[in-house]
Amino acid sequence: MNQELLEILKCPKTGENLLLENPSYEGNLIKSGILVSEQSKNKYEINNFIPRFVPISNYADNFGFQWNHFSNTQLDSNSGHPISSNRFWKATEWKPEEMKGKWILDIGCGSGRFAEIALSSECNLVALDYSNAVDACLKNLKHYPNLHVVQGNVYELPFKKEAFSFVYSLGVLQHTPDVKKSFFCSLPYLKVGGMISVDFYEKTWKALLLPKFWLRPITKRINKSSLFNFLQKIVPILLSISIFLEKIHFLGSLLKRTVPVANYHGILPLSKEQLYEWALLDTFDWLSPEYDNPQDENTVRSWFEEAGLLNIKIHRVSHLVANGIKSDK
Repeated sequence: MNQELLEILKCPKTGENLLLENPSYEGNLIKSGILVSEQSKNKYEINNFIPRFVPISNYADNFGFQWNHFSNTQLDSNSGHPISSNRFWKATEWKPEEMKGKWILDIGCGSGRFAEIALSSECNLVALDYSNAVDACLKNLKHYPNLHVVQGNVYELPFKKEAFSFVYSLGVLQHTPDVKKSFFCSLPYLKVGGMISVDFYEKTWKALLLPKFWLRPITKRINKSSLFNFLQKIVPILLSISIFLEKIHFLGSLLKRTVPVANYHGILPLSKEQLYEWALLDTFDWLSPEYDNPQDENTVRSWFEEAGLLNIKIHRVSHLVANGIKSDK
C-alpha cells in the first residue's frame, strides 16, 4: 500500500478520515500497520501491503480458495491469448486513452484477470475483493506501480465519495447476497460524468435449465476443499463426455448443456491442458458459491434508470452487460 491510496480511503462504517498507526515499510510501500478512524476509532489492519476492512473468513471463502489455487489461469499474460482483454474492452466499450491517469475501481478483482487489462491503460487501479483472492491479485500484478489492492465489502466501500472516474464489476455481482444493493452501493463512489460497467449471468428459461442450478442446493453446502477434490477427479470425465456429445449432428449443442461441466472446446483458443484447467475452474465457480443470482435485461435496465444513469446500454458479451454514465441528479 502506498500513501496515494491512503488519500482516498475512508472508514467504511462512518466515512471518517483514517489515520495510519504503527506502520512498517518496505521501500516506499506500507507493508503493515493499523488504519484508525479519527473520531470513532474503528481499526483496520494493513497486512501484507493490503488494507483489510472485512473479516478474514466470510461468505466468499470459496472465491479466495478458487483464485489462490487458479491464481493466473485466466490472465492473458499466462494463457497467451487475449481472452480477458477482448471481453473487457467489448463489455465496457471504454478507451485506454480516456482511462490514462484516472482512478478506476475494480469490484471483485479475484486474482486480477480484468485488473491486468485495465492497468495497461496506465490508470490508477484499485482492485477490491471481499475474499483473500486479493493476495493472489497482488502477487500476480505487483509489478504495476499503478496497482492498489484492498480487501473490502461492496456494501461498505472504504473510499471517499466520487473518488473514481470509472467503476466496473465483471462476473461478480450475481454472487453477492443482494445484487441490486451491490450495484447501488457502488454508485456514490463514481464521479459525476464517470462511467460504470457491470455484468451478470442472464436469467433465461434456457439458462435456468442448466444442471448447475439443480446441483447447487447440494454442492454449495459441501466443504469447498472436498468439493474441489471431487471435481478434480470427475471434471476430466465430464469434459470428455461433453466434447463427445457436441459432435452429434443437430443435437450436439443441446446435449452438451446437460453435462455439468464448463466446456470451452471450440469456443476459446485453449490447449488441451488449458481446456481442462478452465473447465475445473469454472465448474467449481458454478457449484461452490453461496449465492448465484442471475438477472434479466428488464430488471437491470430498471436499476440503471432508477439510478438516473445516462447513455444506458444493455448488451451481451459472455454475460448480460450494462453500461452507463453518472448524471449530476
